[in-house]
Amino acid sequence: MTAAVRQPTFIELFTPKLATVLREGYRFADLKADAVSGLTVAIVALPLSMAIAIASGVTPDRGLYTAIIGGFIISALGGSRFQIGGPAGAFIVLVAATVMQHGIDGLLLATFLSGIILLAIGLLRLGTFIKYIPYPVTVGFTAGIAVIILASQLKELLGLTLAGAEPGPFVPKLQALAAALPTFNPSAAALALLSIAAILAVRRFRPHWPGYLIAVGLASATAWLLHLPVETIGTRFGEVPHSLPMPALPAFSIEKITAVLPAALSFALLGGIESLLSAVVADSMTGRRHRSNCELVAQGIANMASALFGGICVTGTIARTATNVRAGARGPVSGMLHALFILLFMAVAAPLASYIPLAALGAVLAVVAWNMAERHAFATLVRASRGDAVVLFATFLLVVFRDLTEGILVGFGIGALLFLHRMAQAVEVEHPQPMIAPDRPDQENGDRRTRYDSTVATDPNVVVYRISGAFFFGAAASVAAALERIGEHPKAYIIDFTGVSVFDSTAAATIEGFARKIARRGGALYISGATASIRHVLLAQGVRPPAVRYKPKLEDALAAAHKALEKPATPE
Repeated sequence: MTAAVRQPTFIELFTPKLATVLREGYRFADLKADAVSGLTVAIVALPLSMAIAIASGVTPDRGLYTAIIGGFIISALGGSRFQIGGPAGAFIVLVAATVMQHGIDGLLLATFLSGIILLAIGLLRLGTFIKYIPYPVTVGFTAGIAVIILASQLKELLGLTLAGAEPGPFVPKLQALAAALPTFNPSAAALALLSIAAILAVRRFRPHWPGYLIAVGLASATAWLLHLPVETIGTRFGEVPHSLPMPALPAFSIEKITAVLPAALSFALLGGIESLLSAVVADSMTGRRHRSNCELVAQGIANMASALFGGICVTGTIARTATNVRAGARGPVSGMLHALFILLFMAVAAPLASYIPLAALGAVLAVVAWNMAERHAFATLVRASRGDAVVLFATFLLVVFRDLTEGILVGFGIGALLFLHRMAQAVEVEHPQPMIAPDRPDQENGDRRTRYDSTVATDPNVVVYRISGAFFFGAAASVAAALERIGEHPKAYIIDFTGVSVFDSTAAATIEGFARKIARRGGALYISGATASIRHVLLAQGVRPPAVRYKPKLEDALAAAHKALEKPATPE
C-alpha cells in the first residue's frame, strides 16, 4: 500500500518566503547581495514606474507610490523569494479606461476592491487554478497589450498636440493621432530616437548597466542644455512630491462599488495571472518553488495598501523580477530594499524628475512594448496548430479592438472547447472480434492476463467492449454510437473500464441507457475494471445490480458471463 501524501498545513501554505529565508539563516553577505540587487532593480523601476503611471492617465508620483508601497509589501509577505512588485505595463489599458470612465477616485476604489478579491482568491486556495489559462491566451493578450501600449505612446514619441482628449479605443486613437500629424515636433522625435538608441546600445555593449535610467538621463540633459521645446514632467504635472501622502480610504458608496466592480475584477484577474507568471519565471531561473496562494494574498494586501496611499494597481513584474535574479538577489529583502531606494530618490532627488522629457519616457515604454510582444512565441503558436492559432488570434484581436477582459474570457472559452474536442476525439471504444477464452494463460510471463487477441476463438454469445481515454460529456455521443453499432444481439455484454481515465455523470447516463436496452433484449451486462470513483458515479446514476454486474477484472467478468450462459442465471 502506498503512503498517503501529506497535505501542507495552513501555516505552511501562507508563510511568507521572507520568514523562510530568515529561518534558514540570513548573513551579512546575503544582505550585501540583496542591497546591490535592490539598488539595481530600483534604478530600472524608477523611470518605468513614472512612465507607466503617465501612460495610464495618472500623475507620475502615483507610479512611485505604487512601487514603494506595493513593492515593499509584495516582497515582505509574498510567496516568492525574488518577486518584484510595482506598476505593470499590462495594466495601462485597464487603468486608463477606468480613469476615463470613473475618475481617480473610481480607480483607487477599484484597486482597493481588486485587493480584496485577490486576498479572497488566495485564502480560498484558488491560485492553482490560474495556471489553467492556456498559453496561447497569455501570449495573445500580452501581444495585444504591447500593441496598445505602443499606440498610446505615439503622441509622446512624435510630440503631437491633439485638439481634444486622446481617445481610448484603438481605432479612434489612431484616427486622432493621424489628424494631429501636422503638429509633429522634430525635437521630441529626436529625443525619443536618442533614448531608444541609448537603451539598445547599453543592452548590446553593457547589458548590466541601467539602460532605461541612462537613456532618460541623457535625454533630460540634452533637452535642458539645448533648451529644446519639448514637454517634460514638470511642464505637464508640476514637481514630483518629496514624500509619501498620508493614507486614506478611497471614497465609496454602494453605487460607486457597483460601478467599478467590473474593473476591479479585471484588475484582480490580470494581476493574479501576471504575478504568478512572474513567480514561475523566477522559479525557472533559480530552481526554487513559490507558494502561489501566499503570493496572491500578498498581492491583495499590496493593492489595498497601494490604494490607501493613492497608488495604482500593483503586481509582480516579470522584467524587474528577472533583473533582480540576474543581479544576485538572495531573498525578499532585495525587493524590500528596492522599494526603500525609490523612496530615498523621492526624498532627495524628486526635483530632478521635472526635467525628464515625456518623449524619453515614451521611448522607454516603446521598448517595453516591443519586449512584451513575445514575437517568437507568437510565430511559434501560429505554426504549431490551427487550434492554437485560432485561440491566439481571437485573444489578440479582441484585446486590441474590443476589451482586455473580453479577450481573455473568449480566448479561454475557445481554448477550453478545443481541449474538450481533442479529449473527446482521444476516447476509444474497442470491440475485438473474436474474443479470447477466459482461462488462457499468458505464455510469456507465466501469469493469467486477458488480451484482445483476434487469433483466438471465443463464444459468439459474449461481446466485449473496451473503453479507454476520457469518457465524459464531450465523448458520450460517440461512445453511445459505438456501443449500438453491433448488429447481432448476443446474450451477454462486457464493458471494460480499465483504460478509462476520466468519467462523469453524462458518461454514466450513457451506460445507464445502454443497460436498459440490454435488459429489454433479455441480455446481461457486466462492467469490469471500474475504479471506486467510477463505480460511485455509475451507482448514483442508477446503474445497479441486478441490471448490471460489477467485476474487478475482465477475466472475472468473462468467467461469470460464460458460467451464466451454461446454466440458468441465479441471483449473485
